[in-house]
Amino acid sequence: MSDQPAYTIAVRALCEFTAKRGDLDLRFTPSPTAQQGVAGHKLVTARRGKDYQAELSLSDSFGPLHVRGRADGYDPRVNQLEEIKTYRGKLGAIPDNHRHLHWAQARIYGWLCCKMLNLKEIRVALVYFNIASEEETVFTELQSADALREHFREHCERFLDWAQQELDHRGTLDRALAEMVFPHASLHPGQRELAAAIYRCTLHGRSLLAQAPTGIGKTLGSLFPMLKAWPAARLDKIFFLTAKSSGRQLALDALATLGRNMPLRVLELVARDKSCEHPDKACHGESCPLARGFYDRLPAARQAALGAAQLDRRVLREVAIEHTVCPYYLSQELARWSDVIVGDYNYYFDTNAMLFSLAESKEWRVGVLVDEAHNLVERGRAMYSATLDEARFHSVRRSVRHTVPPPLKRAFDKVARAWKTISSEQETDYEVHAALPVRFIEALENMIGLVTEFVGEQPAALDREMLRFYFDAMHFVRIAERFDTHTLFDTTLSPHASTRRNTVLCLRNRVPAPHLKSRFARAHSVALFSATLTPMHFYGDMLGLPETCLQVNVESPFHADQLQVRAIANVSTRFRDREQSVPRLVDLIAAQYLRAPGNYLSFFSSFDYLDQVADALLREHPDIPVWTQSRSMNETDQQAFLARFTQTGRGIGFAVLGGSFGEGIDLSGTRLIGAFIATLGLPQLNPVNQQMKAHMDEQFGAGYDYTYLFPGLQKVVQAAGRVIRGETDQGVLYLIDDRFARADVRRLLPAWWRVEIVRHTVASAAAARASALP
Repeated sequence: MSDQPAYTIAVRALCEFTAKRGDLDLRFTPSPTAQQGVAGHKLVTARRGKDYQAELSLSDSFGPLHVRGRADGYDPRVNQLEEIKTYRGKLGAIPDNHRHLHWAQARIYGWLCCKMLNLKEIRVALVYFNIASEEETVFTELQSADALREHFREHCERFLDWAQQELDHRGTLDRALAEMVFPHASLHPGQRELAAAIYRCTLHGRSLLAQAPTGIGKTLGSLFPMLKAWPAARLDKIFFLTAKSSGRQLALDALATLGRNMPLRVLELVARDKSCEHPDKACHGESCPLARGFYDRLPAARQAALGAAQLDRRVLREVAIEHTVCPYYLSQELARWSDVIVGDYNYYFDTNAMLFSLAESKEWRVGVLVDEAHNLVERGRAMYSATLDEARFHSVRRSVRHTVPPPLKRAFDKVARAWKTISSEQETDYEVHAALPVRFIEALENMIGLVTEFVGEQPAALDREMLRFYFDAMHFVRIAERFDTHTLFDTTLSPHASTRRNTVLCLRNRVPAPHLKSRFARAHSVALFSATLTPMHFYGDMLGLPETCLQVNVESPFHADQLQVRAIANVSTRFRDREQSVPRLVDLIAAQYLRAPGNYLSFFSSFDYLDQVADALLREHPDIPVWTQSRSMNETDQQAFLARFTQTGRGIGFAVLGGSFGEGIDLSGTRLIGAFIATLGLPQLNPVNQQMKAHMDEQFGAGYDYTYLFPGLQKVVQAAGRVIRGETDQGVLYLIDDRFARADVRRLLPAWWRVEIVRHTVASAAAARASALP
């Protein structure tokens, strides 16, 4: 083994790998925020003398390992190296295994300081700082440089085999990726153009916004080029981010194909509530057997997991159960050691995004692929919005009235009074405010602080609903700190209100771009792709893409003869016209089905409209098979709905536009031969959207387009994309609304469509039935 350092690791990361032991303990004990931690460190170091050296950069090497970090401080007057830890609540509540980890870090910094300053001994100090009382508790030990050097070497030796394994893995992977060839005979038309653009952008560290037609193989066509560019671009990780679980599975399938016969580590991240093996137990060793001794068994589980070809949800669970560790927290650990990570948008774009935080702290060079990127606008808005319901607050307040100490009870009362002032001034059902309610937010912050201290001393004192409100309140305050023109503060009379006049407070993000910019800037390269990114300037404005972002519109491999597109110019699906439109829709749908029996999807603007048309169709044509989407479908119900679409099946599925069946499903061949879209998909006309329209007018000069038309037509095109999935598919599409005949609407439809504007004549179903008779 060469003595030349080849693997760099931070002191904290080294100790987290080598010194963690004992139970996983996630009993809710509030810890300081990152901002509070930084402020606490500054306050402690400011108390020291003028010779005190803060944020001391230190490093040393051991074989191929280069260990580096920043010690919190060194006081040359007393020859003391300090490791500062901020906390809330009682010092005694800090678990022993956490203290063990803290001492491991402090002693390594002690050696690094001895080496740099050529010291024979040093006093190593753990400084625990209570951010509420601003009191310090200091533990010290006098250590010789020889003893600290031995401590450093012990930890390096424990990591050495793993480091060598990682170096070998990286070298083998780089060579395999450089030699990788596309797994099929050739790339599809369109897929090649997408792949070439992503490859170039990855090599040159640029971002890409690509509109590429449904059905060309975007998942494979995006992963292959970024993996191929990996060695030359010196990537550390690829994040494949999706809006829905169906997108995750497509990515895992593509990676299984690409990763065949190569050491590619693929990890699927799944939400905690879907990973938990013991939902009735708390996340600590006294309650859950998978938390008890978690860190003692983690090394063996980690090693076994990385031997698997692909760590999807099933495989990860099998490894976790075999080693008696929690699957969810095993996946969190494995994110540090995997090559490609597949997960939801929130893991990188949310306020507390795990993958973004890891990329920041570990200085990873990451390539990010954003699947079905049109969804990121609404998802981004949701991530940076916050809501508090006064009715829920009063319910929580009543439930804890007799269980919390007087200061906390008074804090709740103060919030109640400030909220009552807001509610009493509410003159209409919905109101927008130019400024934040400063008095209310101050009361909320005070309550949060007292709840934090209370829970720090009594972790089990608050029930689930109280903790939920506490987390919602913290999120509200965090979003309030970001308040600017991109966010709206509005109040709505609570739908839960009875005799009490309650309001719902909302910090409603209108443009997520200011929040997402840092995410794009952190990545080496980001490729966002979807079949519906028209017009591209809308998505650039909404998402805050870099000015150097390349925009590509991939030409469709499909041609107009494959899809008959008929815009029905004499039917209105506007709300006021829906009741009278029902007979026309029934007649049109039945006529097409009787002319060409097979599987169809019908999309509507609401469940009420869907039910009206489905019920009428069943009455008029009981021989036509019908199945409908319901308001509360679980995954099993959704699979049963899709299972009706077989190659030889016949019938009509009814669904809501923008729902589970409007995108992300693949019904190729004769599984689906046509679709009816009885709506423009425009968002509901309501006070919130009208406020959004006014803002979009002010900022972009296109209020109606940005608020209603562009988002609506995006859903239409996505739903229509279910029909033609391959180069040999044939089908029919009905766009049912007179507005589809307008030029400004048709301009937003795919260029390869040839739209025929027709007028529907009632009784065509009867004619179709007659012509179908032998």
